[in-house]
Amino acid sequence: MTTLDHPSISKLAAALREAGMSEAADGIRILDDEVRTAAAAAQALGVEVGAIANSLVFRATYGDEVRPLLVLTSGAHRADTAVLAKLTGADEIGKADPAFVREHTGQAIGGVAPVGHPHRLHTIVDKDLARYEVVWAAAGHPKSVFPTTCAELLVLTGGTATDVAG
Repeated sequence: MTTLDHPSISKLAAALREAGMSEAADGIRILDDEVRTAAAAAQALGVEVGAIANSLVFRATYGDEVRPLLVLTSGAHRADTAVLAKLTGADEIGKADPAFVREHTGQAIGGVAPVGHPHRLHTIVDKDLARYEVVWAAAGHPKSVFPTTCAELLVLTGGTATDVAG
């Protein structure tokens, strides 16, 4: 099996095509090395780090219930968990461990795509991504990325655009 045939990449490509984004699906790139950070992805692609849409999964706590929160943030800055808690009404926003991420996305940290998960995730999209004509998001595997736009990410995920850095 080639990396392009990886099940997580195939799920993402199918989700993109279903959303009418065949151009993005056809633009999936397999890189030579894993790019688990925005800086590594930017270097591999020759783009500004801010044009990388980091897929960050957090544990959002609402009383006794814990739910995943997907934040697509510009690689140029960090998401502020206090801001995220206020935006979502969560009691607490915390870091998700690799098992939690895989359970809710079916994907490994460093390759989490915006969609293609077992269930749709509550998603927040960093409004700073709109500054870039093209942004690059993970395609379901740490060696894969695809080109998109902030507007497409919002439509694709059903997410909300806002300032996530505080």
